Amino acid sequence: MDFILSGVAACGACLFTNPLEVVKTRMQLQGELKSRGSYQVYYRNVFHAFYTIGKVDGIAGLQKGLVPGLVYQFFMNGVRLGSYAIMEASGYIHTNGRVSTIKSTVAGAVAGVVGAVIGSPIYLVKTHLQSQSTSSIAVGHQYKHRVFSRDSWLEALSAGMVSSVVVVLAMTPFDVVSTRLYNQPVDHMGKGLMYRGFVDCFSKTLKKEGLIGLYKGLGASYFRLGPHTILSLLFWDELRKLYCPHS
Repeated sequence: MDFILSGVAACGACLFTNPLEVVKTRMQLQGELKSRGSYQVYYRNVFHAFYTIGKVDGIAGLQKGLVPGLVYQFFMNGVRLGSYAIMEASGYIHTNGRVSTIKSTVAGAVAGVVGAVIGSPIYLVKTHLQSQSTSSIAVGHQYKHRVFSRDSWLEALSAGMVSSVVVVLAMTPFDVVSTRLYNQPVDHMGKGLMYRGFVDCFSKTLKKEGLIGLYKGLGASYFRLGPHTILSLLFWDELRKLYCPHS
């Protein structure tokens, strides 16, 4: 569970920080092995890079490499944080009941190295995809990967898998609260005996069970919503092709 929770937490952060990763990659490749002033500067600073990529490559350009980025974060941080949590729970980093600075540092370093080694191949793919851009603002070597063929049903499948992660992370706490509200016992007037309403249920669950309590059934929610979303997008995409074959 430590591995899974660590990986999911890192994926949630990646959804918001991936555009910065794209900008960072482009700026690091700009002017590669060229002396200053001998190359055209497409990205003057972080904000200009955001604007330029969004304008030329579109908003989707700022999320290039998102799928391998999510996979990388899940495995790298899942292994790194999960390994450290296991070592901490086993008592390895403690000496005479107190946290040992040396052991804690060693445990963190080992967990970091293991995570980096496992995630390195995925990071390579992510970098290739994030460096891809329209020729007018291209920097560095441009790998011409095509993940899926044009109009492939796998595009809808992948989009559904990624979007399901976002939806489940955002909606599970509300789903838990609504389930408990609907399932609580009521008096003869139909008034709930455990919760006064949504806010009361949310606050009581958070206070008594912690944040994890609001994410109970997370896995089941994904395995229920994931296939539903994926199949909905897949059928929608295929039906559009049948209805509008030339669109």
